[in-house]
Amino acid sequence: MTQKEYKDMSFLDHLNDLRWVLVKSSIAIVIMAFVAYFFSDFIFDTLIFGPTRTDFVTYRFFCEASHYVGFKDSICIEDLPFTIQNTEMEGQVNIFIWTLILAGFILAFPYVLYQFWTFISPALYEKERKNAKLFIGVSSFLFFIGILFGYFVIIPMSVNFLATFKISDVVKNDINIDSYIGMIKTSVIASGLFFELPIIMYFLSKLGLVNPTFLRKYRRHAIVGVLIIAAIVTPPDVVSQVIVTIPMLMVYELSIFISAYVTKKQEHNG
Repeated sequence: MTQKEYKDMSFLDHLNDLRWVLVKSSIAIVIMAFVAYFFSDFIFDTLIFGPTRTDFVTYRFFCEASHYVGFKDSICIEDLPFTIQNTEMEGQVNIFIWTLILAGFILAFPYVLYQFWTFISPALYEKERKNAKLFIGVSSFLFFIGILFGYFVIIPMSVNFLATFKISDVVKNDINIDSYIGMIKTSVIASGLFFELPIIMYFLSKLGLVNPTFLRKYRRHAIVGVLIIAAIVTPPDVVSQVIVTIPMLMVYELSIFISAYVTKKQEHNG
């Protein structure tokens, strides 16, 4: 489809194309969720509930790292004093289904991106359309890196902090499974989408809605925001906060670099 044909399309035509994009994406997610069903034991026992065990890889890493650098008080997780319970008749069934759908979305993410690219590509120049593979590859890579960061860094630190935080010894932590799974889903997806920030900034810069001057101006605000997030999800030690903060600030700085590149290129072409 040429740009002229795209511009001649009515609003309903665009809406119909978007509907098919959503339909195809939904089918892909359902198919991948069905694939994930065959690995459900691994997904729940190893992945979902892994951070509830003291031998989880992240806890062992911090423990060994603290010994390596010679910390007097080693960062070793010896106990996670909480239990997970289900309080609703259909609770575990709902959790099972929606967790598989989430897994389906993560696995189908590159294809979903491709579908949305086919929707917006007619509005782009021919040179920009040729970057489809690069766009999908980089976006998928950043998303999966964000997923891994959320799972191996954000989630275990959050679990450790929330499981050991007490307002009184009278209160015992019996966590509802909905609350636990909700934290897992939010942390993973939010982290994955946050790592898409450079791609978002690329398109916003192309549209003239964002520029590097704006991003640099609010850099201090971004740093404060990241530090607040790190302080909330990590234990009260500097090492944990630095491990969370540095990758997030690197993503923000990469967004500034990309915005500057796009703006400079547009000024040169203009």
